[in-house]
Amino acid sequence: MSSELILIVPFVVLLLSIAVFPLILPEFWHKNYPRISIGLGFIVLLYYLFVEPDTAQLLHTFSEYISFIALLFSLFVVSGGIFIKVKGKATPLKNVLILFLGAVIANLFGTAGASMLLIRPFIESNKYRMHPYHIVFFIFIVGNIGGSLSPVGDPPLLLGYLKGVPFFWVMERLFVVWAGAVFILILLFFIIDTYYYHRIDEKVQDEIEYSGEKINVLGLVNLIPLAMIIGSVFITKPVFVREIIMLSAAFLSLKITKKEIHKRNHFNYEPIKEVALLFLGIFLTMIPALRYISVNSHLFGLDNVGNVFWAGGVLTSFLDNAPTYLNILSGTMGAFNLSLNNPLEVVKFSNEYPLYLKAVSVACVYFGAMTYIGNAPNFMIKTFAEHKGVKVPGFFEYMYKYSLVILLPLFVLIWLFFYR
Repeated sequence: MSSELILIVPFVVLLLSIAVFPLILPEFWHKNYPRISIGLGFIVLLYYLFVEPDTAQLLHTFSEYISFIALLFSLFVVSGGIFIKVKGKATPLKNVLILFLGAVIANLFGTAGASMLLIRPFIESNKYRMHPYHIVFFIFIVGNIGGSLSPVGDPPLLLGYLKGVPFFWVMERLFVVWAGAVFILILLFFIIDTYYYHRIDEKVQDEIEYSGEKINVLGLVNLIPLAMIIGSVFITKPVFVREIIMLSAAFLSLKITKKEIHKRNHFNYEPIKEVALLFLGIFLTMIPALRYISVNSHLFGLDNVGNVFWAGGVLTSFLDNAPTYLNILSGTMGAFNLSLNNPLEVVKFSNEYPLYLKAVSVACVYFGAMTYIGNAPNFMIKTFAEHKGVKVPGFFEYMYKYSLVILLPLFVLIWLFFYR
């Protein structure tokens, strides 16, 4: 067995730890997750420092991590300065409108931005009848699939744009798939939510009754730092200028936000702290897995569009979707003697082999919803909800109760109709 396959073990152990410990030893996990995550990452770090030195790979990984956490942190802080409250009954129709709004604005603010902006009012609106499925469908629609119409929407699409894919290419080519997937998920949510809504007892109904609907929004001045963050996404050089702008936007938000708004939002740094520490370990431990995929991409049969769809999807479910997108797209273009590092060849690929580019784009965005670690907003939404006292499915429960039952059949339909 090659050393890189052995080195994948810390990544597997970390995933199992995230899945199992919160269920069987919650107190131990809450106290020790930083040590477990960073400790497993340290094993891989030491290997690439001293056993098989590859400082270039390590520096690249740390650069990606800094970009990743700077974006999430800044969006977390800025969204914490915007207070949205929707009074009135938490009806299924109202929930559907919030989810659809999230699916739309995810393409303007990114899935992370839209999630952080709407998760607070979504939880607050449903606080008297919150079920785990509310959080799960929010992750499905707002945290992932909604953001598949623009490069701003999700990191893989942004990377494609930076490599040469035309800005409006995904909107023109993927709108039908997006509309169909969002419609099916929202319809299913509406059916489930209606069922549970009519099971609420009269006492709770009285508590959530209000005379008329009213939307209260405070902190709109934070749209300025939010615009700074979204605009900085497109800056690639010099190194870390983008991240400096993002962090500056977060600092500006803290300065211009009234304390009353942070108090109403129960704002604190615990959710983003947990995400930052766990994903530091994930970014380090997944280096061997990504290297193995890159070297052995020929094994996936990427000259077949169906293989592209499923390889990109399965790997995205457990690896960060951005590097997975680059590896699968690079391997697919290589199968047609084209290079991902040549913008002209990327444009040629998007024009001559659009089905393949659509397959990898859909797979690396949609399958991000299959697990909590498939896409960064997932874990942030989960962590935020838990800190709000919401009952959230565990790692395996999320899969066997929801994603495998709801999303996998949907993805099979997408494959059959579009990428078989």
